[in-house]
Amino acid sequence: MSSRPHTDVAVLMRCERIDNRWQPWRWSLADVVPQEPAFGTAPRLLRQDEREEHWLFPGFTVELFRDDAEGYHLNLSSPAPCWFVLWRLDEVTEAQPRPLARPVAVSLSYHDAGRWLDAQESVEQVPAPPPVCAALRDFVEAHYAPEPRRRQRPDSFRSLQDRFGSPASVSTQKRRGPGEGRG
Repeated sequence: MSSRPHTDVAVLMRCERIDNRWQPWRWSLADVVPQEPAFGTAPRLLRQDEREEHWLFPGFTVELFRDDAEGYHLNLSSPAPCWFVLWRLDEVTEAQPRPLARPVAVSLSYHDAGRWLDAQESVEQVPAPPPVCAALRDFVEAHYAPEPRRRQRPDSFRSLQDRFGSPASVSTQKRRGPGEGRG
């Protein structure tokens, strides 16, 4: 295991029956909880009735990386800091007629969540508990340094363009009329 700060977690997914003929079931993220030895390593069905199922997916390690301190800072500065979970649906098979939603990754970084969403992945969030937020805040305070704001150049330094986008020039010489001499 690396020397980076980390926490081991398990993901709880919920599958609920919905009244829709195209999609009779809907998966959603239920919670992210601290990993416990009793969870084991394999996913398992915790509870099932005619309306919903709850599945436990243990064995996720959430590491904190110094070069992603800005992503953690953005999460902490949001109104509700949270866990981000990337999950995918399994393929439908004869043995598994309804797809199972499997978590793939868990993170505390806005940057990770943004990359996953840009890749068209299924990403959901649940609130992070206060002890996790406190540890994340300590990490951010130790490793996050905001980039200095770059000074914007005044408009007087920008090149001039005419209304068609072509370069334009300004002359400070006096315009002379057709009858005036140059000499």
